[in-house]
Amino acid sequence: MKLTNLSVLFVLALLIQCNSPVTNTYEFTSISSVDKGIPTNVMLTSYSTTLIANGEDETRLRIAVIDSAGREITSATNTIQVYLTGEGNIVANDGNDIQIKQDTLGSDYFDCKLVDGICNLKFTVGKTPGKVKIEIKSENLWPASHELHTLPDDFVYMKPSGDQLPPTTKTIDNMIGADISWLPQLEDEGRVFTDNGLAKDGIILIRDHGFNYIRLRIFVNPENENGYSPNKGYCGLDQTLEMAKRVKDAGMKILLDFHYSDYWADPQKQYKPQAWANLDFETLTDSVKTYTENVILALKNQGTMPDMVQIGNEINHGMIWPDGHISNPDGLAKLLKAGVKGVVNIDPNVPIMMHIALGGLNDESVFWLDNMIARGVKFDIIGISYYPRWHGTLDNLKDNLNDLVARYNKPINVVEYSWYKREVHDIVFNLPNGMGKGAAIWEPYNWGSRVVNNGGMTISDITIYDELNGQYIKDK
Repeated sequence: MKLTNLSVLFVLALLIQCNSPVTNTYEFTSISSVDKGIPTNVMLTSYSTTLIANGEDETRLRIAVIDSAGREITSATNTIQVYLTGEGNIVANDGNDIQIKQDTLGSDYFDCKLVDGICNLKFTVGKTPGKVKIEIKSENLWPASHELHTLPDDFVYMKPSGDQLPPTTKTIDNMIGADISWLPQLEDEGRVFTDNGLAKDGIILIRDHGFNYIRLRIFVNPENENGYSPNKGYCGLDQTLEMAKRVKDAGMKILLDFHYSDYWADPQKQYKPQAWANLDFETLTDSVKTYTENVILALKNQGTMPDMVQIGNEINHGMIWPDGHISNPDGLAKLLKAGVKGVVNIDPNVPIMMHIALGGLNDESVFWLDNMIARGVKFDIIGISYYPRWHGTLDNLKDNLNDLVARYNKPINVVEYSWYKREVHDIVFNLPNGMGKGAAIWEPYNWGSRVVNNGGMTISDITIYDELNGQYIKDK
């Protein structure tokens, strides 16, 4: 059969839509890279960090070096040392072996050299489930690493049916948000924030520059000795109630972020709360539901009901380990459903988010969403973290989000980011059919690419949000 030019284009479009996206256009290269510069960090992207320990599963590793502004240096020719801890093997992207050398301490490493600023490698798993660490170093640059979780070979992969992918019907407003949960602690330490020479409350300041949402993280018992805030209880329920009142008094909306831990919860750690340490699984599941209900009810009774609720934080490797590790997908799904039920029992109209830390990592995003949705986890919006040091390029992010919208028929929010403020919002808000619902910068007063200087005075970057509000929020 002879294909016309139009037919060829149509077939290519279908292939791009139906397969894991691979960027060919490099739309954002001119923004995220420079030809020459002074490198400060090495950067490692593992395009999946959840693999099946069958001796065959594999993922691409992309290595680059970046300058102090986070831009890749395309002319870099640095030699990179790649250290592997755990079972598996690393080869060149074309499958050829790469040289193994030994450092001055006697440790083996894989040796690669950047070509046009990039080194692409391939990691293949072993056959023993567990954790694998890949770390890269180069001279005196800041190193980078990934922790890969390898799952038992009998893992049951499930895919959702069509009737498990209904459209979201709850109203979800466009968001220009910020997680500023550190604010009470910063204030107690004497930090003051000023805008054009005028001292302002930290919530009011960002509201005045176009933000309409505040994300608040909450821990179970952060005051515990090994908790997030020993003896002080920052980001516990009492602190969250106080912050929620301030946010609502400022006329802003709240995204509540349940960590389900006494300590930070992220892909490398999802520690079980001390109070739940010895519970059997049935009681643990009930505790997740009851705890969630109690928090939501306390906020509702105060008149500060969250406008969106996040069940778990960066949970692509699961939560409340070991019961809810991704290697036990049925257990994880039951814990997630318990959290969802805790919200729905108090207010069934609140949009619910599931948050995975996978920016431009499409394979793992699909793996997690397939398996949780197929196991009956119901939610309204996908939350994604995007930090280019771990989660790929801006083009990877755009490709992943477009693919997830097409696959799952759910809106998306980049609920954590720091760099590329404008580009992240432009990517999200330009997703098809209005499915992009915005983003929330992580701790812009105290971390990463901030909106104030060391003296607490606003910097020029904050005006980006005035522009974004006018473009994506005002009168929408």
